[in-house]
Amino acid sequence: MPATPVDPASGSVYPIGLRLAGKHVVVVGGGSVAHRRVAGLLDAHAVVTVVSPQVTPALEALVEPGALTWLRRPYAAGDLAEAWYAVAATDAPEVNAAVADEAESLRIFCARADDRSRSSVWTPAVGRQGDVVVSVHGGGDPQRAVGIRDAVLAGLTDGTVPDTASRPRDARGSVVLVGGGPGDPGLMTVRGRQALAGADVVLADHLAPQSLLASLPPHVEVVDASKLPRGRSMAQEQINALLVEHALAGKRVVRLKGGDPFVFGRGFEELEACTAAGVPVEVVPGVTSAIGVPGLVGVPVTHRGMTHEFVVVSGHVPPDHPASLVDWPSLGRLRGTLVVLMGVETAPAIAAALVEHGRAADTPVAVVVDGASPTQRLIRTTLADLGRTITDEAVRPPAVWVVGDVVGLGA
Repeated sequence: MPATPVDPASGSVYPIGLRLAGKHVVVVGGGSVAHRRVAGLLDAHAVVTVVSPQVTPALEALVEPGALTWLRRPYAAGDLAEAWYAVAATDAPEVNAAVADEAESLRIFCARADDRSRSSVWTPAVGRQGDVVVSVHGGGDPQRAVGIRDAVLAGLTDGTVPDTASRPRDARGSVVLVGGGPGDPGLMTVRGRQALAGADVVLADHLAPQSLLASLPPHVEVVDASKLPRGRSMAQEQINALLVEHALAGKRVVRLKGGDPFVFGRGFEELEACTAAGVPVEVVPGVTSAIGVPGLVGVPVTHRGMTHEFVVVSGHVPPDHPASLVDWPSLGRLRGTLVVLMGVETAPAIAAALVEHGRAADTPVAVVVDGASPTQRLIRTTLADLGRTITDEAVRPPAVWVVGDVVGLGA
């Protein structure tokens, strides 16, 4: 017997969360709608069978590793015999109707993608944050449901929607090493924002997204752990000690760093200190300025047919310094892209070393100053003129410079 039509705008729905882990689910159809439904079902650990003569490449890629079963044929009566749940998502209304009718006869709930009024299940707009699932039915308006879902998730991320129940306190506390990206708060990861929203103490670098600190609740203690180039800085040993001290006091501590914690960020030293003290520690990767900042000004670090490699180096000491660990002669012979971080003062010496060891003097260079900030600027030059350009343009840290043919693409 066909399902009784119900106006989706009536709001006549009983919200419930299906626990489909290990349960057989059948999806009829292999297009983009089926693709989205399968993604959610696999996230719920359902055992999925797709019935369709053709499927999207993304669905086909899931077959060989065994993530789903693909029956490469049209739907046939009896396909739902072992199912706990079904999705009718073909381009043919008559096929979707047949799937829905079989599901109804077997008392299996079925989401019919083409006709919500005849579907026994209305698929909500779903979002996840950790172990919290946000599910919104929009009264027949999918865009409305998506907007509300996104607003709730954004609130959970930035802390404007409290989520104290899902954050049990550990007597030992914990530390999260968060890569804040190159400076723009919009380039910080969702997980990083979540960790920051739940922090009791934040140890922040000056290159981390500073505007995010202003949004923290008054009870959050913010510690300035900046390391200014050739200037004032907090010793790394003191930073390590503060992380451990606050965590052992039962606090949720976030170490907010610029870029990525493990790209010239001393993040592993902090991880080692926490581990040695028995403090639980999590690492949240960030967008490194070595890739993100050039990308923001249209300079790719790789390009097909032009470069098959890129190297990121620290320029905090010049090539002839005894503390330098960089093989500059090899980099001079490099044909690909070279990205230099922390290399403003040492730029003339590095450029000279690269030319000395084989790099052409007219190799293009892009210098990006204050990347991912309102004062961001791009300066173009060559290896031969880099030192003079740094002086003439009054370049100051933070700055990233890129050497290689890819610089010309950004023009």
